Amino acid sequence: MRFLFLTLFVVTSIQAKTVLFIGDSLTEGYNIDPDKAYPSLIQKEFGDKIKVINGSVSGSTTASGLSRLRWFLKSSPNILVLALGANDGLRGIVLEKSKENLLKIIELAQENNIEVLLAGMMLPPNYGKEYTNDFKKLFKNIAKEKNVVLIPFLLDKVAAEPLYNLEDGIHPNEKGHEIMKTTVLKYLRPLL
Repeated sequence: MRFLFLTLFVVTSIQAKTVLFIGDSLTEGYNIDPDKAYPSLIQKEFGDKIKVINGSVSGSTTASGLSRLRWFLKSSPNILVLALGANDGLRGIVLEKSKENLLKIIELAQENNIEVLLAGMMLPPNYGKEYTNDFKKLFKNIAKEKNVVLIPFLLDKVAAEPLYNLEDGIHPNEKGHEIMKTTVLKYLRPLL
């Protein structure tokens, strides 16, 4: 009987953590093989030690994040990698609205004991100095306010680098996703 108890304890204590990614085309893996997108690469890195769910949808803004998180709650995620906001910025959405949406997503995650890793985004300078600066600060301020881990810039070492992007110059290619994997893992590993 004692042996059975110990066996059950060991099995339940090493249960794989579920990592949910909610993002846009940058995380979905726009125009590349889904197996080469950075969430899939992270899954391969850990094998069956974690379970990755990529709930990302191309074109989505922060407005869709809350309903998507509600849908994926049934999967009992332990960690949420929240990578939304790029499309808000590109569309010039009022930053207060983007902030409100991101806060609601984070609050729902925290209410369900899900750790949050927030991916910071930046905009090209042609959106105006004030808007691009405020946009960059948005993620830092939210991370501080809600006490969540921040990836300073999801596309670090990838943005504006032709070698790491598709011909559109916006979406990462397979090499770019390899770099994004490394960037995200730096902040994700301590949570696992």
